[in-house]
Amino acid sequence: MTDKQLDELGDKIVGVLKTIYDPEIPVDIYELGLIYDVFVSEENDAKILMTLTSPNCPVAESLPVDIENKVKSLEEINNCEVEITFDPTWTNEMMSEEAKLELGML
Repeated sequence: MTDKQLDELGDKIVGVLKTIYDPEIPVDIYELGLIYDVFVSEENDAKILMTLTSPNCPVAESLPVDIENKVKSLEEINNCEVEITFDPTWTNEMMSEEAKLELGML
């Protein structure tokens, strides 16, 4: 797979991530700043490094599974693994300008 194809696949994954919303905040997890990195291997396996708004997040168990399933639904992806980290800790400064506007923070 060429670098261009990997970039395009990464963009598709981001598109999927933008359809998944935090249940407590009406903003998608990508714009909310919960996604720290998206890796795609040459074997078309995806790994997503993300955080949660809080270690006590009520969807800490279900959200990663939901993300894995939705990303794996992309024809080009063979497998997906989501890793949760709290380093660095999420703050509202990680939100995109769009998310801040949506939440009336600008």
